[in-house]
Amino acid sequence: MTRKAKEPSSYQRLYAVIRKVPRGRVATYGQIATLAGLDGQARQVGYALAAIGRGSAVPWHRVINAQGRVSLRRSGPGGSIVQQQLLEREGVGFDAGGRVALARYQWRRRG
Repeated sequence: MTRKAKEPSSYQRLYAVIRKVPRGRVATYGQIATLAGLDGQARQVGYALAAIGRGSAVPWHRVINAQGRVSLRRSGPGGSIVQQQLLEREGVGFDAGGRVALARYQWRRRG
């Protein structure tokens, strides 16, 4: 009897894509969903990010919304500030309105 290889969960697929976003770049929720084969399920990316435990190697801070903004976090006060600070340390710039210039900083997967 042949055993089927276990399919990765949707969260595992999302995390695998997020791990590919390089330092100094960002990706949108929708972009991550599409690259993980979950087109149209940007909200699922948010749920997956909320489920990440402390100390995870998944660079959650590199995922922002389609307007180039850090989304508010339910995980406690200051989460959005922490995310912006982590991105700034990687060289991602924010304008006075708190937006990232996606034309400059958005990750474009090659090949």
